[in-house]
Amino acid sequence: MPPGAEPADARASSPAALRNREPILAAISPVLPRSGLVLEVASGTGEHLVHFATRLPHLEWQPSDPSPAARASIAAWSAAAGLANLRAPVALDAAADDWPVATADAILCINLAHVAPWAATVGLLAGAGRLLPAGGPLFLYGPFIEAGTPLAPSNAAFDAELRRRNPEWGLRQVEAVEAVARAHGLVLARRMPMPANNLTLVFTKVPQHDPSAATPRPPG
Repeated sequence: MPPGAEPADARASSPAALRNREPILAAISPVLPRSGLVLEVASGTGEHLVHFATRLPHLEWQPSDPSPAARASIAAWSAAAGLANLRAPVALDAAADDWPVATADAILCINLAHVAPWAATVGLLAGAGRLLPAGGPLFLYGPFIEAGTPLAPSNAAFDAELRRRNPEWGLRQVEAVEAVARAHGLVLARRMPMPANNLTLVFTKVPQHDPSAATPRPPG
C-alpha cells in the first residue's frame, strides 16, 4: 500500500453502486473524450470511479467528496486497486463558488441532486460551466421528474421519503435543471433512460455564453 494511503478497512460499499456501475459505464463511454481528466463530483464510497478507471485506463480520473469519511473510503478503494490513472480524492463541495480543481475535460455526478439542497445542483452546473472546455460533457445520473411524464410509483414514494427526511431534498425537475444549465453555458444534449426509473442526462458546454445571466429558481 502506498505511503499515506488509507487502510483497507476504510472501504465502504454501496449495493446501489455495484448495481448501476455497468449501466452507467455503458451510457457515458461513447460520450467521454478520448483522453483527458474526468472529475467526479460527490464520489461517495469511490466504487464507481475505481470501476470506471479500471475499464477506461486511457482517461485520468479525479474523485472528490466533501465528506472526510467518503474520502477515506475512496482512498482505500484506490489504494487497493493500485491504478496509475486514479488521482487522490479532494474535498469538493458542489455548492461552493471555488473548487479545488481548475479544469476538467468531463464531469460526472451520480445520485447527488436529490439528496442535497438545490444549491448543490446550482453549484454543480456553475462549476461545470467554469471548468469544462467547449463541447465538454457533464453527466448527471439519478431519478428526475419530467413534465408530461408520469412519475413511477417507486420514484414518487422515494421523493416523498426524501422530503420527509429533509425538506430541501427531493427529485429535481429536468426542466429546472436544464434552465440553470443554460445560464451557465450548458445545453442538454442527450437524455438516456436507465434501469430502475433513473436517467442519465448529458449536458455539453457551448463555445460561448453570457456569464452574467441570472440563475433561474426552481419552480414551485
